[in-house]
This record gives sequence, structure tokens and C-alpha cells, in this order.
Amino acid sequence: MEVRFTTKEESNARRQADFLKLSKTERVLAFFALCRRMKSFPVKQNSSPKKDNFLIVITAK
Repeated sequence: MEVRFTTKEESNARRQADFLKLSKTERVLAFFALCRRMKSFPVKQNSSPKKDNFLIVITAK
């Protein structure tokens, strides 16, 4: 394991360079892997949907 002490800009530049070294196919697969990992991120959900919403319905004749 390697510990690096870098600034945010340096870290982002290194990650971008590493990503751009990948082939196009590997980039697409990395994107799909990221999408799959994002499914496990916590999200804020309302426990009960609002039932007192009011709708305006406009019908054209």
C-alpha cells in the first residue's frame, strides 16, 4: 500500500491520466462498474408519498 500526500488538483490530474491510459473498451467497462457501485450508495427517500397533492387538468376541445 502506498500513501501519497498530494493536493486535490494533483490527485485529480493523476486519476484522470490513469483513466485516459485505458483503452476505449476499458473506459466503458469502468463506467459500467461505477454505475453498478453507485446502486449501493445511500439515498434519501421519503417514507410516505404525499397524498394531498393537487392536480390541475387542462383538457383541450
